[in-house]
Formats: sequence, C-alpha cells, structure tokens
Amino acid sequence: MNLKQINNLTELFFDQFNQQTNKDEILLSTLGDKRKNYSWQETYDFICLVSNELRKVISKGDRCLLISENRPEWFITDLSIMLSDGITVPAYTTYAENDYNYILNDCTPSVIFVSNNEQFNKLKNIIKDKKFIKKIFSFEKLINIEIEYINLKDLIQNNKKNIPIHKSLASRKDPSCIIYTSGTQGNPKGVILSHGGILNNCEGAIDILKPLLSKEQPRFLTWLPLSHSYEHTVQFVQITVAARIFYAESIDKLVKNMGDCSPEIMTAVPRFYQNLYQKINVSFKKATGLKKNLIFRMLELGLKKIKKENLTIFEKIQDRILEKLVRKKIKSQFGGSLKTFVSGGGALDKEVGYFLNAIGLPTLQGYGLTETSPVVSCNPIDDIRIDTVGPPFKGNAVKIAEDGEILVKGENVMLGYWNNKEETEKVLKDGWLHTGDIGVFENNFLKITDRKKDILITPGGDNISPLKIENELVNLEFIDQAVVYGDNKPYLVALLVLNDEFINITNDEINNALNKLNNNLSKIENIKKFFLINEKFSIENGMLTPTLKLKRYKIINKYKNNFENLYIN
Repeated sequence: MNLKQINNLTELFFDQFNQQTNKDEILLSTLGDKRKNYSWQETYDFICLVSNELRKVISKGDRCLLISENRPEWFITDLSIMLSDGITVPAYTTYAENDYNYILNDCTPSVIFVSNNEQFNKLKNIIKDKKFIKKIFSFEKLINIEIEYINLKDLIQNNKKNIPIHKSLASRKDPSCIIYTSGTQGNPKGVILSHGGILNNCEGAIDILKPLLSKEQPRFLTWLPLSHSYEHTVQFVQITVAARIFYAESIDKLVKNMGDCSPEIMTAVPRFYQNLYQKINVSFKKATGLKKNLIFRMLELGLKKIKKENLTIFEKIQDRILEKLVRKKIKSQFGGSLKTFVSGGGALDKEVGYFLNAIGLPTLQGYGLTETSPVVSCNPIDDIRIDTVGPPFKGNAVKIAEDGEILVKGENVMLGYWNNKEETEKVLKDGWLHTGDIGVFENNFLKITDRKKDILITPGGDNISPLKIENELVNLEFIDQAVVYGDNKPYLVALLVLNDEFINITNDEINNALNKLNNNLSKIENIKKFFLINEKFSIENGMLTPTLKLKRYKIINKYKNNFENLYIN
C-alpha cells in the first residue's frame, strides 16, 4: 500500500478492507466482553450504516463530538464521521461539565455521540440551549431521557438490507479531527489535524514497525484514551498494518489484559513505564540467593548491551542463558509475545528506559505533540539510544532555532487552532511550528534537553527543569508523585505523595534518601525542604490530565501556601 497516494483516512480503511482475503477475521475486540468482537466485514458494514444516517443531518466540515471510553464503537464512529465528510471532535470521558460546556461553545458540533447514560448525564444540563446540536447518537440505550436520540444498536438491528456506500470527498489537506489539548497550562485549545497529517505519521510509524511485524495478523493492545492524539493516530497505524485491535478493560487490569491477548506492540505514556519500573524493581529487591544473582547479572549484561558496550564471548554465552532463564519469564508476565513498548506523550526517564530495555522489554522512546499529528521522531528497534527520541520521521523537517527551540515543518503539522487565530500565529511562523521544547541533534538523533514553559529560573538566572528532578524523585521506591517548586526562589522545595506501601516511613528516612539524591544533582537542583500530602493526584480530582501528566499550575495554586511556608525561617 502506497500511503502517499491515499487521499483520506477512510480511503485507507477501505483499501485495507478490500485487501483482506478473509473478511470474517476479527478486527476489533473488547477484552472482558467476548461478545463485543467485530470482523472486518461487520466493521465495514457498521461504518457505512452510521455514515448514511449521519449524511442526513450534517454537511461537509460539520463537527461531531465523540464522548466514549475505548471500545469498537469508538473506532466505527470516528470512521463514520470522516466518511460523511464531518470532523471528529473527541473529548475525554473524564472532563467535568465546565470542560464540555467550553468545548461545545467553542466548536459548535452538529452531532454528539455518547457511549452510555453516564456520559450523557454529563451533558444533559448544558445542551438544552445549544441550538446548533441537530442529533444525539448513543452506543447503548439511554434511560429516563426526554431528548430524541438514535441508538446505534437499534440502527444496526433494524437495517439488514444492503447498505449504500458513499465515498468521502476529503483531500489530504482537509481537517479530519479537532483534538483538544490536555490543558496543562489553562483552557484547552482545539488542534485541527488534517487527513494528510495523520497519513504522514502512519508512513513514519511503518518504518519503525516494519522489522517488528509478524507475517500473521499483528496484535495491538489499546488503553490510552482514543481522544488523545497519540492513540487516535495509532488506530490508523493499526489499520495500515491490518492489525487485530484489543481494547483494554482499564489501566488497573492492563497487565492481566496483556496476558489475555498477548500483544506484540503497545503504546503508553511515561507514567505507565515509571509504575512498571517501580513494581518490577521492588520484586527484584525481594529476590534472594541464586535467583538474586541471576537477576542482577541479567541486568548488568542487559545494560552493557543497550549502552552498546562490547561483551566478551563468555558474557555473550551468559546473556543467552539468562535470556531463557530470566528475561523469558519476565516477558511471559506480559503475554509472552511483546516485541516492543512505544513511549510517547512526555519524557521517559533515562533510568527507566535503560532498565526496561535491559530486562528484555524493548521500549522505544518517541517525541511529538498534538500539533504534529502527533509524532515527530522515534527510536528504531535496531538502534535504541535511550537518552534521545530518535531520528525525525520521513517527511518531517526538524531544525533547532538559535535559542535552542525545536521547530517542525511538514504535512504532519496542524492546520491551526480552532477559532483561535492569535494562538495559531504565536506558534506557526512561516510554516514552522514552534514546539516550546529545547533540544539538540546528536548524529541525526534528536535529544530533548528542556521545556520552555516548565523551566524554573533562579535569582541568579540559572534555568532548572523541574520535570528532570521530579523523575528522579518518583524513582525512589517510597515516592509515588512529586512536584518541584522554586521559581525565582533561593532554593528548591518539593511536594511529595508517598507510595501506599511506605505510609509509615519517617521524616528522617525521607531526608536521608533526599540527601543521597541531592548528591547526584547539581547544587542548584538540590531539594532543601519538602512537605507531604495524603491525597494522590488523579484525573478525577482534576490534578492529572487524561494522559497522566501533572496539571502543575492547578497543583501549585492549590498548595501555594504550603510551598511558600517552606521558605519562612
């Protein structure tokens, strides 16, 4: 398949559908509910059916809001909207009523898709006065509602006849979706991504995945919200390679679900890998005797390999034995077929990256942002350089500005922010997207060194990255979450959230651990004081984005007095 000749994302799906020799083969599966499987043929029919219904109410360019958990109907609805020449506007299920109200007023959707009663109830009080909404669709039956709606289950049950097929008129330059940013710095902005931008990302992804794909149907496990640009684009990569797509039950059941479907490839955000690192590390430390020796020798040799240090003949023999005795057992806990994790959506801590690769869980770090559809670069499996985010994808022009900022140009760059010309012009200049990230090139591999917006500046004018220090803090086994504070202050302080297993740790023990940590940091990066809180940051309490990033400005506002009190006396 030549992706350069594909005009839009629905054409990508239909071309792949036509190439399937067995159209009854399963394409979409919901883990935890074996009844929710859709073959290629069923998916195709469902997309055409929903699109025909949509065409009765929308025109080219109309926005369609989609609020649902990850499930096959999400995929089907997204493609149906695009096939109808509409624009998908995915929204997180974790948004509060005010967030939905903001998005509704901003993008004025003609149609809303909701998965169930729980999601509809978040909207029912705010859609009454929205005259622009023409129709509501739901995946499940809605109970006790007065508004007229169409249930997709009823739609498919009542339409057994041949479904007419329409082609999308969209070109590569047309908008495919509007994805709202997480809002770590304030109100979300609607990023307009083109069909060509996502297709361009698919091209780059195939280059990375080609050495990893099996001859049979590749298996992907999806858990990151499809409303996030990262996972939204991944679903089109999955179409490109004709994969079988499994939807995880929840983040809590992720490891179990990996055992259920034995995925070959899984994408996730750094927070997932950080948790994985902590859990595996704790179990390693509990090992004794011969088992302990085998584990730490495996780690030692694995680190030498990933750091490209030469192994002696004896070490190579040892490593092959340890591959079968230790690494194979570790891999079996994740389904046994995993060929790679792909990390994106934030910076992966270097220590975590080295550790996972050393124990036989290949982890490729990439880099991107919603505004680039979203991937800019990624490490290849045959040349993983942990402290970099890999070479740029083909078709991406990437350069470093005089002040060190990473600039990106290409088909993958957004068309702009919806209804926000002023913000668009701030970041898009002469076709170059100003990312806000600071970086350098090392032998064509991009390395992120800082973030413009998240730096702390000392009274002496030194720039400090709080994220770097926070990653060091959460690598300590007793710390679950951390926020570093100290912009224009004489020293740095931290808010700490303890791991549940260490709630009885003493202040002296924490201070001792911080002193050791400070020895590995520069003097200006040292944490001088800290305070503890009992409440963990979560999506539900509004302190984490749906991709598990800290909403730093909200946290600092809430605990401003606590931080400031650490500077008294």
